[in-house]
Amino acid sequence: MFESKIEKPSEKKFSAAEWKVVSKLNTPAKVQRFFTRLPYNWERSGATMRSFREMLRSGEAHCLEAAVSAAVILEQHGYPPLLLDLESQDLLDHVLFVFRHQGLWGSVARSRDFGLHGRRPVFRSIRDLVWSYFDPYVDLTGRLKGYGVTNLYELGNYDWRFSTRKMTKIEDHLRAITHKKLRSSDLRYAALLTRYQDYKKRYPTRSPRYYRGRDKWMM
Repeated sequence: MFESKIEKPSEKKFSAAEWKVVSKLNTPAKVQRFFTRLPYNWERSGATMRSFREMLRSGEAHCLEAAVSAAVILEQHGYPPLLLDLESQDLLDHVLFVFRHQGLWGSVARSRDFGLHGRRPVFRSIRDLVWSYFDPYVDLTGRLKGYGVTNLYELGNYDWRFSTRKMTKIEDHLRAITHKKLRSSDLRYAALLTRYQDYKKRYPTRSPRYYRGRDKWMM
């Protein structure tokens, strides 16, 4: 389904500092810990879409930058560069790197919210993995309505690893891929929304962690 004949770049394509990071982060769990500790890119000076190289130089990452960078790192350790786009009703999508381990799916992700970080490889399908994000995705405006998966090799010779330019082509590609609908209960959504609103009234600066299934989170 996601096979490709494109070859990964050799060590010589990376700087010494970049290769040190790539070599050290040889599992999805290690990559997740790296991005969890990395400052979040709030784009205070304007929208960004940085490659792995530019992400390391900046020392921060938002969800799409982290997903692409995770793909660059884990490509060197045998994982195909797969991205999962979670489509929300408020047009604020979330992008993750996804992988398989022993036939089960997991993810690596960076977010402003703890509940939208990565997942351990315990899900039988991409759809099951996506459902694990439904509850924590509900905030004042967010609600998952669909998802799509792509392999960055589909971009051909586009430089998503080392480019110094803003990589808008990746954003355009993610919008263009086929998304499968995710149908959910309006009653469930309303209950989650009310709970979130009540929580934020009490703790306006905190990110909630009260969700079920936290044993499947990869922080």
